[in-house]
Amino acid sequence: MIEYLLSGEFYQIMLFYVYSAILIGAALAVVTMRNSIYSALFLILCFFSAAALWMLLEAEFLALTLVLVYVGAVMVLFLFVIMMLDIKVKAKSGMSNYTKVGLLVALIMAIEMILLLGKKLVGVLPQDDLVKHAQGHSNVSEVATSLYMKYSLPFELASVVLLVAIIAAVLLTLRRRDDYKIVNPESQVHVKAKDRMRVVKMDAERGNNIGGEE
Repeated sequence: MIEYLLSGEFYQIMLFYVYSAILIGAALAVVTMRNSIYSALFLILCFFSAAALWMLLEAEFLALTLVLVYVGAVMVLFLFVIMMLDIKVKAKSGMSNYTKVGLLVALIMAIEMILLLGKKLVGVLPQDDLVKHAQGHSNVSEVATSLYMKYSLPFELASVVLLVAIIAAVLLTLRRRDDYKIVNPESQVHVKAKDRMRVVKMDAERGNNIGGEE
């Protein structure tokens, strides 16, 4: 029993349940938090925990893509949009609640990295791990084969759906407003002088005698 608890198989199973619990808890926090900034921070933790699970499955390419694209780009964009919403925060002395939650999320992410990489770096895990691919296995090649050969039709359909969603978003935001002034470049290019200038002929008039009668 003690040998099994110290084995690499039990260690990976324990990490799977720990990461899964953190992932589910972070996902519940995303949908239950009333503050959008807290939801965005827990969504970052959610993505990072999913990436850790993929690392356990030795899908390093998918894990790094999730961290770089979603955590490093999409979530930063989300946070910028949330900040532009002008959320009113009362000024406080000391550390704010946002900073505390951000530090908590960063601490959990650091612990996940230590648990995931610490044992593997020192070579404690045996060679018969729970998930072990053959030497020379390429995640990129496997993903490319699955996307462009085995699931090429669903992949193309998903790209068409995304394209339709982008066009629909543009059309929904393109609205005609009565108080909105627009400029037609074509009409400006073909304009003529007679359409813009009118010569008015007026009779000369005598001005007022300001200095008084002579």
